[in-house]
Amino acid sequence: MSKPYLDPPEWYATLPTIYTSACMLLTDEHDRVLLVKPNYRPYWAIPGGVVEAGEAPHECVTREITEELGLTVPAGELLVVDWVPPYGQRPRPMMNFLFDGGTLTDPGRIRLQTDELDAAEFFSWEDAATRMPDDTAARIPAARRARKNARTVYLPADSAV
Repeated sequence: MSKPYLDPPEWYATLPTIYTSACMLLTDEHDRVLLVKPNYRPYWAIPGGVVEAGEAPHECVTREITEELGLTVPAGELLVVDWVPPYGQRPRPMMNFLFDGGTLTDPGRIRLQTDELDAAEFFSWEDAATRMPDDTAARIPAARRARKNARTVYLPADSAV
C-alpha cells in the first residue's frame, strides 16, 4: 500500500516561506508620527525590524523599540498587516505586522541607537508617508485608519489605501 501523504518533514520542506518583520506606530502629543532614518538606507522608516527565528512579531517589535530607541513600549493593538511580494534582491515575500505603540508623552526619553540610525523625528501623517519608499508608504494611512476605526487593516501587494 502506498502512502498518500508525505512525512511531516518532507511536507514542510515543500511549503513556501516568507520573511517576517514588525514595526510600531508611535505618535507624539501633537498626533505626529515617529519615523527613524536608518544609516544603511536612503529613506525613513517606521521603527521596527526583522523577526528573528523563534520570535513572535509582537516580541520582535518590543525588542527593536528597546534596541533602537531605548524605550520600553509593549506592542499594542495590531493595526496593519502588509504583504509585500519578492522585490529586487529579496527572493521571498515579506509579511509586516504594524503594532500600535500609543502616544509618547516624553519624546526626550528616546535614546537613538547610532550604530543603525542617524535620526528619529516626528512628522505629520502626510509628510511621514512621503518620506518612506513606495512599497511601505501605504502603511501610514492604513495605520491611521486602523487607529480611528479600531480595526486591523490588511494591505495586499499593490493595494490602494
